Amino acid sequence: MDFLFKHVFQLKLLDRYVLRSFLETFAICFTAFLGILLIFDLNDNLTDFLSNKVKWSLIGIYYLHQLPHFILLSMPIGVLLAMLYCLSKMSRANEIISMLTAGRSVTRVLFPLLLCGVAASGICLWLNYDLAPRAASMQKSDMERITKGDKRADALMITEDLLAKDRLTNRIWFVREVRKPKKTDLLTDSDILQDVNITQLDSDGKPNFRWQSQRALYALKEQKWQLHLGRKLAYAPNGDIVGAIEDWSQEEATGPRSTRSINNWRETPYRLVSTTFNPDQMSVPQLREFLEGNADFPQTELAKYYTNLQHRFALPLACLAVVLISAPLGIIYSRRAVLASVAASIFIFFIYIFLNFLMLALGKGSYVQPWVAAWLPDIVLGVVGLYLLWLRSTNRELPSLFSS
Repeated sequence: MDFLFKHVFQLKLLDRYVLRSFLETFAICFTAFLGILLIFDLNDNLTDFLSNKVKWSLIGIYYLHQLPHFILLSMPIGVLLAMLYCLSKMSRANEIISMLTAGRSVTRVLFPLLLCGVAASGICLWLNYDLAPRAASMQKSDMERITKGDKRADALMITEDLLAKDRLTNRIWFVREVRKPKKTDLLTDSDILQDVNITQLDSDGKPNFRWQSQRALYALKEQKWQLHLGRKLAYAPNGDIVGAIEDWSQEEATGPRSTRSINNWRETPYRLVSTTFNPDQMSVPQLREFLEGNADFPQTELAKYYTNLQHRFALPLACLAVVLISAPLGIIYSRRAVLASVAASIFIFFIYIFLNFLMLALGKGSYVQPWVAAWLPDIVLGVVGLYLLWLRSTNRELPSLFSS
């Protein structure tokens, strides 16, 4: 590690010492908290694992999928505890005072730790971009596969009784079942819709046409729908059926006349099914795709998706904000202030968590702007941290709340 710090990052001796002291403590705190999360989860699921005689490989896959989510939760706690322990230990040994006496400023002493905060935020951003949100969505299917087998897990991939409306085209879709394609479905790589009823409305909300089909497939490359064994009906303004009914429902299932193709429809299976997705379990690409494809939705409905998209980028900065809070509070000049500084840091962190949940709820309910809901907790924590850091670096007394 010393070789890496000296020759790769070209850090000075004191920087390497501070960084090594922090990383050694961080490894212990992070691993310990990660182990606690794993133990609690194992305790919740151990009965299911034992009663179903689950293979160890399936359990390993389950926890491998959940690991990004656990790491995301453990990282800020690990950084907080490691910062407090490392700096308070160095302060009690008068090492911080010695560095300041040697001519280094407080910010210069803390510079390696600020770099660690930036690195931790970068790792969390990478995890929260795609892997951690997917972990939450995969948890239920993994547990079903472990306890009840693949068939039950496959059933979770099915959406039933789907009702969706495209506001731009004024089409209403009712689908009895949407399922993922199986290996035997060679004709499509998209979702398969069973028992489909599509109604085209006019400007007054009355039906113009209606398509009914036993199965609908979507060709991604050609961007066209294929309606299998169905019929098409036309309606007059008074609701009566007019004209001849185009019926291909009685054709041979494997024959060339059993399918009708429809081009230039903007709806896709993903656009239809995405209205049922939980935004808390969607990755950044999924959220962006949903918002791009459903931009015509009312803003009150899109608020939770915009808020979660902003939160994917705001949450990782908690690691850097934690460094700004714990660094000035971890530097102490008397042993009596140790407990107060540690308690104040933990108290501020829990206030941050509370504010984070509160603002997310307000953002999803469209009471505040999504960017405000996502970024305000980080901004508040960062401003408080910078203020405390300024007080410490200018040798001013911290407020009595933090120092006594």
